Amino acid sequence: MKKVIITGATGAIGIALVQQLIEESVYVTVVCHRGSNRTKRIPKSHYVDVIECDLEEIPKIQDMVSDRYDVMYHLAWANTFGEGRNDIYSQMRNIQYTLDAVETAAHLGCRKFIGTGSQAEYGRYEGKLTGSTATFPENGYGIAKLCAGQLSRIRCGQLGMEHVWTRILSVYGPCDGSGTMISSVISQMLQGKKASCTLGEQMWDYLYAADAGRALFLLGKCGIHGKTYCIGSGKARPLREYIELIRSQIDEKLEIGFGEIPYSEKQVMYLCADIGELTKDTGFEPQYTFEQGIAETINWLKKETCI
Repeated sequence: MKKVIITGATGAIGIALVQQLIEESVYVTVVCHRGSNRTKRIPKSHYVDVIECDLEEIPKIQDMVSDRYDVMYHLAWANTFGEGRNDIYSQMRNIQYTLDAVETAAHLGCRKFIGTGSQAEYGRYEGKLTGSTATFPENGYGIAKLCAGQLSRIRCGQLGMEHVWTRILSVYGPCDGSGTMISSVISQMLQGKKASCTLGEQMWDYLYAADAGRALFLLGKCGIHGKTYCIGSGKARPLREYIELIRSQIDEKLEIGFGEIPYSEKQVMYLCADIGELTKDTGFEPQYTFEQGIAETINWLKKETCI
């Protein structure tokens, strides 16, 4: 794997993947939204080129670059949070954008297409998640991700291109969105505020972004065509414990408002990846503990907010 192209690479996972590729001396073309102020996050390196292209313009990428590529990573997706997850027409367009990305990857000579799905494809499930666990998505976002994964696999087969789909669990780290639980709690605590939370009884699997980026890199090298891989740490802890660990690194005296936020109607209470298949095929093992990853995340947020 010498040259790759990535869509949607300005979030926590995308930036970590770009950094990993640079470390591995792989040339990267990063596709960003036009005018995005997050483009400044992309690491500066002679291994990295940046082009601007909105999601609906993905078919134009083949006219913007003259190089041939080995792998396309498709991370871009619109409306991933809040009410946007059930914006049905937007989610339908996301499926089309994924198929556009497959067509573009084929035109660029890619031998492999790697798509990023979500835990939302499963819905609620009380057990470790594998690529073969039954899927019962309960929102438009999860349904669209599931559909995009299945249809892109068919189209890759028709085009003679390898297809790898991932279902990513909860990832945190530098460049993560401000609306995530981890980022929100850190931001409130850094301001000396009481963080309002649920009771925190959920058992969740959190993976540091650098580990998620490395997992994707390894799948580009070793991922097996036709497989779906769960990406997580492989270990679940009570959400309350994660929040208390964040407080311990900021200020032990801070109050936490456990129970001030009610559980949602379809609250996922157990979320954990079985990474056995990922480890077997690629050698992936998480390198960061939550304590290590959260320390780096806190330091990044301090710099971002000048606290």
